[in-house]
Amino acid sequence: MKHQSALVWGGPIEYDFGPQHPLQPVRVELAVELMRHYGLLDRPEVSLIAPRIAEDSELQLIHSADYIAAVREAGLVGDPLAARPEYCLGPGDNPIFPDMHDAAAEVVGGSLEAVDFVMGGPNRHAFAVAGGLHHAMRACASGFCIYNDAAVAIERARRAHGARVVYLDTDAHHGDGVQSAFYDTDEVLTISFHESGRFLFPGTGFVEELGEGAGKGYAVNVPLPPGTRDSAYRAAFDALVPALVRAFRPYLIVNQNGADAHQDDPLAHLRVTTGLHAHIARTVHGLAHELCEGRWLALGGGGYDLYSAVPRAWTLVFAEMGGVALPPELPQAWLAFGRAKGARRQPSALLDPPTLSDPNEMAEVGAIVNQVKEVIPLLHG
Repeated sequence: MKHQSALVWGGPIEYDFGPQHPLQPVRVELAVELMRHYGLLDRPEVSLIAPRIAEDSELQLIHSADYIAAVREAGLVGDPLAARPEYCLGPGDNPIFPDMHDAAAEVVGGSLEAVDFVMGGPNRHAFAVAGGLHHAMRACASGFCIYNDAAVAIERARRAHGARVVYLDTDAHHGDGVQSAFYDTDEVLTISFHESGRFLFPGTGFVEELGEGAGKGYAVNVPLPPGTRDSAYRAAFDALVPALVRAFRPYLIVNQNGADAHQDDPLAHLRVTTGLHAHIARTVHGLAHELCEGRWLALGGGGYDLYSAVPRAWTLVFAEMGGVALPPELPQAWLAFGRAKGARRQPSALLDPPTLSDPNEMAEVGAIVNQVKEVIPLLHG
């Protein structure tokens, strides 16, 4: 099946909270370089799309005008010790940095370029690798996210194309900002697999969060216990996602590919491997062609094992977009590039040995799946 794939990439990332912050731009650069060294960017059906700075009118699809003005004003000063607590800006998760409005708006503009590419015809896929900043709320930064590019891109697809959208989030942290943006509509189905909010930021994403009004039953949350490994996670994913997406019948699938569920991530406690990311991408790819003429927008997201988990996971996603099977050996030139960028520990292969769940873990995760099935009408036939 002929299709086109695009990677949104324009060079060094300006979205940078500083050298001590967990969210480091080097992870995106390493991911793109691994794609390049595997030859994925040289294929004739692949194009590179440069991001652009989103306009205020585009940001206002989700964010309030006063919040956008506050972000712009804070970035003009650029003082990391300053604070605008009413907008959740300041020391901690969301420190102020110079020109932060333009940097954050460029992430949004990249995701808008990606969604416009995907919506331009059938059998189009795009990966906005710097996107997936899923925590930002209408008038508040949150969880390293200034603007919510995922929500803005989905709203663009709705308004410009009348699209019904499935948003699938497999970041270790609950996709609360996107859920909040579409909590009262049945035109967007949000599905989030994440570590339980009992143990991890943002403390939300429980099964009982179902949506409200017309959106009741269209917010699906799968809160996983700490330590969940590949086999239990995959069983839950396979039991729920294909059935949900087929029941909803979307026009577009958007999936956020946060790599912080990986067993080596320092900020979360799940124990999956890069093989699970490949399986998720393979499933989404198949559903996109089955249900919505191949329209698939992938986003990056979290991930704080900068030199290993993130670049491998996102390279596997882009390889799946192109239908390319990659050799397991990592390119030596890429490993050297990583060392030059500061890597002290590097992976030995593209895919990790899978992590296997014991019977108790399978039963615990299976019980969560059953709770979801009980409360989501889309799963009732």
